[in-house]
Amino acid sequence: MLARARTSGRLATTVAAVVLALPVLAACSGGEGASGETDEGPTPEEVLDEAATTLTETAGVELSLSTPSLPDGVSGITKAVGTITNTPAFDGSITVVFAGQTVDVPVVAVDDTVYAQLPFTPGWNKVNPKEYGAPDPSNLIGDDGFAGLLGLTESPEAGETVRGGADNSEILTTYSGTVPGDAMDAIIPSSSGDTFDVEWQVSDAGELRKATLTGAFYPRAEPMTYTVDFADYGTEKDITAP
Repeated sequence: MLARARTSGRLATTVAAVVLALPVLAACSGGEGASGETDEGPTPEEVLDEAATTLTETAGVELSLSTPSLPDGVSGITKAVGTITNTPAFDGSITVVFAGQTVDVPVVAVDDTVYAQLPFTPGWNKVNPKEYGAPDPSNLIGDDGFAGLLGLTESPEAGETVRGGADNSEILTTYSGTVPGDAMDAIIPSSSGDTFDVEWQVSDAGELRKATLTGAFYPRAEPMTYTVDFADYGTEKDITAP
C-alpha cells in the first residue's frame, strides 16, 4: 500500500509539472522556427518584387487603363485597352482628349515604333505618342513600365485582403506606398508631380491585378487618379506592324 501511494504521488507530481509547462511551451513555439525567428510571410517589398518579376516574365496580359475625366483644359489620355506581349508589342486602342476633342485611336506598337489610325487620315501612320500625352504602350509591363514602378515603391504597407478572380477563388491584397515623380512619366509622359500615391492589388499567385495611381499627371492641373487592370496572364498574340 505504501509503495502504491508513493507511485500515485509521483504520477500526480509529474502530471502537474507537465500541465504547468504547457503555457511556457506554447509561448516559446509561437510560430517560431528553430532559429527563434517568427514566420510572418513575405514582406510587402518581397511581394511587389515577385509581382514585378511575374509581370516581366509573362508572355502577355490584357491591360485596361482609365480615368473618369481629365482636368479642365487638359489634353491627354483617358483610356487605353489592349493586349501587351513581352516582344514587346501592343495591339489595342487609346482614347485621348486633344484640342477639346475626345478621340478613340486604334494603335499598334512594335519594334519601338507606334502606329495609329488617326481621325481624318487614311491608313496607319507612325506617331510620337508623347505628343498626345500617351506612352509607348508596348513598354507598359516591362522594367520601363509597371514592373519598374513596383520595384520603386517606397515604404509599401499591406492593407485590405479580399477574395476575387474567377469564382472568388483568389486572395487579393492591396499594398500602398509612393513612387518618385520622375518614374511616372513612363506611364503618363506629362507627369509633373514630385511623388505619386500608389495602390497595388496583388493576387496570392504573385500577379499584379490592379494599380491605382494618384497625383499631378499634368502641369498646372489638380491631382487625379488613373486605374489600371491586368488580366489573362500568359496571353499569346502575334503582333506585327500594320
